[in-house]
Amino acid sequence: MNEYLRDVYVVDAVRTPIGRYGGALSSVRPDDLAAGVLRGLLDRSPGLDPALIGDVLFGNSNGAGEENRDVARMAVLLAGLPVTVPGATVNRLCGSGMEAVIQAARAVALGDASIAVAGGVESMSRAPWVLPKPERAFPAGNQQLYSTTLGWRMINPRMPEEWTIPLGESAELIADKFGITREAQDVFALASHRKASQAWQDGAYDAEVVPVDGVDLPRDEGIRDDTSLDALARLKPVFREGGTVTAGNASPLNDGAAALLLADEAGVAEIGREPLARIRAGAVTGIEPQYFGLGPVEAIRKALTKAGRGFGDLHTVELNEAYAAQALGCLAALPDLDSGLLNTRGGAIALGHPLGASGARIAGAVAHQLAEAGSGTGLAALCIGVGQGLALVLER
Repeated sequence: MNEYLRDVYVVDAVRTPIGRYGGALSSVRPDDLAAGVLRGLLDRSPGLDPALIGDVLFGNSNGAGEENRDVARMAVLLAGLPVTVPGATVNRLCGSGMEAVIQAARAVALGDASIAVAGGVESMSRAPWVLPKPERAFPAGNQQLYSTTLGWRMINPRMPEEWTIPLGESAELIADKFGITREAQDVFALASHRKASQAWQDGAYDAEVVPVDGVDLPRDEGIRDDTSLDALARLKPVFREGGTVTAGNASPLNDGAAALLLADEAGVAEIGREPLARIRAGAVTGIEPQYFGLGPVEAIRKALTKAGRGFGDLHTVELNEAYAAQALGCLAALPDLDSGLLNTRGGAIALGHPLGASGARIAGAVAHQLAEAGSGTGLAALCIGVGQGLALVLER
């Protein structure tokens, strides 16, 4: 750590249970989801005066619906924090929640804030349809609506066509590149569900999941305890005739929120709690958009180098499972990464992938796993649509 930079600690991390598209959380506005997880986080640190929070940063991928007026600031106000607490919303698509963590950590490290909150939120159920403004008033004929739930919309015609293919077709390209079979993807997906189910049974998520007011959702809604390889094999490819990517070996559409409490040493003393972990380094990289799923590969290498760590130093790894093919492609490109450390409590295929929240969720998950272990180095990483990768190294 640079002598002029402060150490940054994750004091606590929480998330909601993740809801399925159109499911248990679909009636909850995204700004209310964000406010609820922020309130849930602060209620666990009663010694903290909320007025001491220097900033609140939330990631959000959509921004076109009920979260449109700077959802971080809306969360601050709706959660009943002092109006003097500011808030900013950041967007790095699927990496938005982790981007918020990195930006908030940077502010603490530089001394701009002693205490900060970072998180992310997404309601894919409530993502609106949008209507482009016409070039002239009162156009004749029908106008086209675009769904903002996921993926490209209103594409710039100057963008190369190969960059704007569906995300699932990108996963097919990765499967082609590494020779990843349909069976391998289904095996990976089944393992995600089994690990997630077992983790909930073992109480592994008890320390990080907080309820959503007025909603009866005892655990992540997308976990399928009864799925099997036979059931997964019966699903048809979605993106390519004769392809390998199905609804069963891809992450679903989801709703949820997550938040982390960050502080320097003075802030930790003010809060009066033992931190879960320390943030060591983060990194972001770019890649060809059609291979966006491989974005974490170089980001992971870069973050580990910045942290002065190697693959052999890792004790736990959370790699967001946008698609089984994408996660397996990253593992194939990172032969030194022990796959046995990966997503030991299930990943996004089972737990869900509420876009703007996922980066904060997996960062918090790593922090909790390190605290439970008592020591070690952890890694969290995501692929990002339009060709980026983001990684974060934590330690205890």
